[in-house]
Amino acid sequence: MRRPTARLITALTAIGLLVPALAACGSDDKGGGSGGGDDAALVIYSGRNEKLVKPILDKLEKAVGSEVDVRYGESAELAAQILEEGDRTKAGLFFSQDAGALGALSKEGMLEKLPQATLDKVDSAYRGGEGDWVGLSGRVRVIAYNPDKVDKAPDSVHDVVKPEWKGKVGFAPTNASFQAFVTGMRVLEGDDATRTWLKGLKANGKTYSNNLATLDAVESGEVSLGLVNHYYWYERVAEKGEDKVGAKLHFLPGGDPGALINVAGAAVLKDGGQSATAQKAVDYLLSKEAQTYFAEETKEYPLAAGVTSPVRDLPALDSLQAPDIDLSKLESLQETLAMLQDVGLV
Repeated sequence: MRRPTARLITALTAIGLLVPALAACGSDDKGGGSGGGDDAALVIYSGRNEKLVKPILDKLEKAVGSEVDVRYGESAELAAQILEEGDRTKAGLFFSQDAGALGALSKEGMLEKLPQATLDKVDSAYRGGEGDWVGLSGRVRVIAYNPDKVDKAPDSVHDVVKPEWKGKVGFAPTNASFQAFVTGMRVLEGDDATRTWLKGLKANGKTYSNNLATLDAVESGEVSLGLVNHYYWYERVAEKGEDKVGAKLHFLPGGDPGALINVAGAAVLKDGGQSATAQKAVDYLLSKEAQTYFAEETKEYPLAAGVTSPVRDLPALDSLQAPDIDLSKLESLQETLAMLQDVGLV
């Protein structure tokens, strides 16, 4: 096995520490690995929030016929931990909040190939190119806008850096989803174009701590536009009713980088000694029961074939005009963080 570089471990750890927790991201650490082997408790390193996923992981215990021992944290931080542990890791399954952390582990040869039958449950756009990780749920970047401030949101994130939007754009630069989107822009359009865009956004925008605060600012009219993930708006609508939510969403057309669809996903750790049980866990997380849970509870897109979201007025996944990008390439978060620091956004 190729040993991970100290530089990559340090970079991932730094990202994990600098990116604050989201409503759907990592939480406090709750215990660690407790042995290995397929007859032991399945050890899961989860970059998804305990409150969010514990109900479905409790059901997973019954589905795989094994106790489950979950360690929670930031996805990048946990990926760094797995790299540091190397072939000593006790983790059997990595449940990541985003594709970037999965791509980093794949690049270092830490993940086991998944059976083709498992991979075939998910469109190739939402799984690793090496066949060693698979997306479980998807979220799309959108523009939230205040209809009292603007009749129509712009059709590209490139438009929000134009002079007419100065002081009217909200975003959360320390947010993991924003950083994944910036990484996607770097992959799609190059570093020079992305750096120029970030400078324009800094000049035009107002920064917030997370997506929820950004959405609050749009609703209150503090800003006219906000760069967020789609599901925050749908969760708020489910809680308050659409007529009580003072913002609307615009799904960007034409493969715009601002329409990135990122995924939460899972992978079997090659050195965890729990391949059979971990593989059962991946298949369960792609089952109709688990996929329906993600769709209903988090308002994310289910990714397994044959499962559709019951969320009212949510555009169908295959109707979205997302950019064509290999999600595994979102692993270059270190370069994104350096760019954000250089521009003065983190």
